[in-house]
Amino acid sequence: MASHLSPPGSNAERSRTYNRGLVLGHLHREGEAGRAEIARASGLSIQAVSNIIADLLDEGWVAETGKRAGQRGLPAVTYAIRCGAHTALGVEIRPDAVLAAWIDLGGPVLHKERIALPSARPEDVLPVIAGLPSLGEVAGVDHKTVIGAGVVMPGPVGQTGLSDRATQLPGWGKIAAGPVLADALGVAIKLENDANSAAMAERILGAAQGYNTFACLYFGTGLGLGIVDGGKVYEGTFGNAGEIGHIPVFSDGGRFPLEALVSRVSLVRALASDGIRATTVDDLAAQFERRPKALEAWLDTAVAGLGQAVHLLENMLDPETIVITGALPATLLEELVARVELPDLSVSNRADRVGPRLVAGQAGRMAATLGAAALVVNSALSPRLVDAQ
Repeated sequence: MASHLSPPGSNAERSRTYNRGLVLGHLHREGEAGRAEIARASGLSIQAVSNIIADLLDEGWVAETGKRAGQRGLPAVTYAIRCGAHTALGVEIRPDAVLAAWIDLGGPVLHKERIALPSARPEDVLPVIAGLPSLGEVAGVDHKTVIGAGVVMPGPVGQTGLSDRATQLPGWGKIAAGPVLADALGVAIKLENDANSAAMAERILGAAQGYNTFACLYFGTGLGLGIVDGGKVYEGTFGNAGEIGHIPVFSDGGRFPLEALVSRVSLVRALASDGIRATTVDDLAAQFERRPKALEAWLDTAVAGLGQAVHLLENMLDPETIVITGALPATLLEELVARVELPDLSVSNRADRVGPRLVAGQAGRMAATLGAAALVVNSALSPRLVDAQ
């Protein structure tokens, strides 16, 4: 597979970090490869690839996997990212729980955890975060192999005009979350909102595989939006792009914030108003099977709100598709997608479309958690010009 990551200019102009990223990124995509294949895909010389491979072998990043017969000469030695050597940690902070996932950079998800919280205030969350390395060790994940952590929480980040809403975690708006969380975990972290992380999870292992430009509506605490443009998450100036839950939409009785009609919080409240307590995804799945009147009424309202959101996103972003994902039962997400009336007056309504305009996500209820770890994997295994001047 040819790579599109090679920057213009000669090898001498590229940083060592960038070249290492080219090699590691190719091995991550292909599983295993020989030096000549990596050179062809990356645009590097075979000698440059050989030098990088030698360094990566010495540092434990890659391992020899065998030999592959070539058209001429001796069989080519093949290499792959070494399993068990480097791990990424994904952490998601929700109002009622901390979720964590450890991913081996060589491939599999190693372990998942869910720890219930009495509240999501920093004083209740930080001790749980600090205990994650020990929980990983008990599950067989050596914390020394963790090269970094992605930590996600509902937005917005920092003090804004949207702070202190019901869907924001209490007490976090006035503290420097990044340094505090990094200190608790003892590793470098990337702080991200949950919708952006979920979008990355859908791109890597879910419904958005093969798409470079798409929108991802995420059912987390409220309703968030992850925007992927050219394969990269669009974050905005302060990391708060995508706060779509706060835009006004019209429904019976007037104008409301979108997430007041379309969110997990709004569904839980609708059921509670009818005397039904449902707080987990499994609870909501059971209620979806029973179909009480409160759920049917919520579906009608949510479908109408989603239709307005889809109309807005399509005409503003011109995405390849829109994915709906998050902490809701898969069957409920699929019904929402099936019932949304797609607008005719949209730039996405075109005869030459290849894929669907709206799809249900496949990354599951831990989409944001897995996406948080995927952010670390992507950073470690992607070419970066950090050393270039």
